[in-house]
Formats: sequence, structure tokens, C-alpha cells
Amino acid sequence: MSDDIYVIFGSEYSPFSVKLRSYFRYKGIPHEWRPRTQENYAEFQKYAKLPLIPLVLGPKDEVLQDSTPIMEKMEERFPEKPIQPPSETLAYLSTLLEDYGDEWVNKPMFHYRWWRDEDQQAVGDGLARALLPNGDAQTREEMAGQIRKRMVPRLSFVGSNEITKDTIEESLDNLLTLLEKHLSTRSYIFGGQPSFADFGLWGQIYSCMLQPTTEKLIRTTYPNLLDWIERMLDPETTGGWEDWPRLSSTLEPLLKSEIGDLYLPWSEANGKAVFGEQPEFTVKLNEREFTQQSAKYSARSLQALKNKLSALGKVGELEEILLKTNCLPYLVAQDW
Repeated sequence: MSDDIYVIFGSEYSPFSVKLRSYFRYKGIPHEWRPRTQENYAEFQKYAKLPLIPLVLGPKDEVLQDSTPIMEKMEERFPEKPIQPPSETLAYLSTLLEDYGDEWVNKPMFHYRWWRDEDQQAVGDGLARALLPNGDAQTREEMAGQIRKRMVPRLSFVGSNEITKDTIEESLDNLLTLLEKHLSTRSYIFGGQPSFADFGLWGQIYSCMLQPTTEKLIRTTYPNLLDWIERMLDPETTGGWEDWPRLSSTLEPLLKSEIGDLYLPWSEANGKAVFGEQPEFTVKLNEREFTQQSAKYSARSLQALKNKLSALGKVGELEEILLKTNCLPYLVAQDW
């Protein structure tokens, strides 16, 4: 491996892996995409601090894991073509949208992946082929069955069950509808350049294209979104950043209905549960109860959002937007 090449151990089925690959492509960072297979698992395990992908192996065997911190580090090393708007207001909104993608949109992606038999079969088979590129049909079939058996019970990790199913599925429908309108007049969420928000949301939505139910939904209903999905595979700058007055009419409804009314109330309840060492919590979202296991990583993500907002100090425009979209009460720095 060349001294300046980064190796990305990932999977086409991992939203955080493809998010990172898209980012490296856009930035022009020299890299090798190395799908994690059973054949190279020992190499992956040699470097992994956590059994999670993506894993980036950098020059001099530097090991990086967790997509967002990796991107933040790469932004420092490769400042050309920044993926945050220069406006403090828009940069924070981009960060907020990325966090929502990672922590909430992952729920419908994962739910649709393992809820219905058709999707379980398709994704299980696809993962088996990815893990065993040189395996025979019988071995792959056995692997696919093992994957389904292991993953379907994990629906509880994202709070997916008969009671929460409608909340999760309606959230995805709402997000796709709002993004379809927002992307009708621009290439990316904040204009002509991809942002943290694009990469975070795209990783989850692209993964929805690898499972039959959501792929059909997107292909038949959302042409602008489909163009964005294709564009984000290998993003290119098409123009400059827009300002909030141009963005607000279509982005504000998304911030309000998805983040202010769903994600942040859920995240705050989860944070309180983690702080109180409660293994499970229930929160009312859009007049429906939503119960799931508490998640430590999501609690840390919310705290990071609070810290970043606090560090900005007084930014009147941003506070006005967050207040109007019901986000501010959940983002002010406070102890649980």
C-alpha cells in the first residue's frame, strides 16, 4: 500500500461505509475501497478496535473508526472543497441533519430491511454474496440463513415492533416527500455542494435502494430524490452554497416535522434513560408511544450537538430557526 493511500474496510450494505466512501470520492482523497469479506476478516480484525465498519486504515497503520469523526479529521487534513457551508447557521443545521440521518433515519432503513420476508431474503442473500464472493451456492445459502436468523431479532435495537411500525414507516415517507420537493431546484441539500447533511442522509437512503420494498417506493415515486441518490455515488460540485432565505421554504418543514417533532424528543428521552441507567424507555411521538432499548451512542451524539451549539454563542438567525422548528428546547446545554 502506498504511504498516502487510505484503505476503507466497508460493505455496500453498510450505510456508514458508503457514506464514507462517497465522502472520500468527493474530496479526492486517495483511497482503496476494500469490501470486508470472510477472506480478509483476519486483516480487518488485526486493526479493528471495535468490530464495526467502516474502518479506515491510514498511512503508517493509523486506524480510524466511526464515520463522522473520520470525516471531521479528514476535513482538517484535506481542507479543499469543504463540506460545511461557511455560514455558522447553515453549518450547524448541516451537522444536525447529519446526526438525524445517522441516529434516526437508520431506524426506517433497518426496519424495512428486516421486517418483511421479501426484504429479509433479498438482503440476506446480498450480504452472503458480499461476505463470500468466492463461495458456492450452498455455502452462501447457509450463510444467508444465518444472517437472517441473527439480524431479524435485532429490530428491537432500533425500536421496531408492531406498536412503533407506523411511526417509523410514516417518518420515512415524510422525509422522502420533503426531500423530493427540496431537491427539485438544487443538486444538494444546501445548494451546489454536498454537505455533512447530504452524506449522512444519503448513506441511509442509498441503503434503502438495496432492499425491495423501499427501492420500489423510491424508484416509482421520487424522481428528484433518485437523481440525488445517483449523484451522491460520486459527488461533484455544481454550484455555490445557498442562503437560508432560499432554503427555508422547503427545508424548514423537514426540520420541524422530522427533527423537532420526532428525532430530538426521542433523543432527549433516550439520553435521560442512559443517564438514569434505564435499559428501556418510552416517549410519546406524534401522539403515539414509542418504546425501545436505550442507546448510549445516541446519547453521546445529542450531547455533542448541545456542546456545538453552546460553543457558537449567540447566533440570532440560528436560534430563531431552531426555536421555530421546535428544536431549540432539546439542544440547549443542560444536565439530564
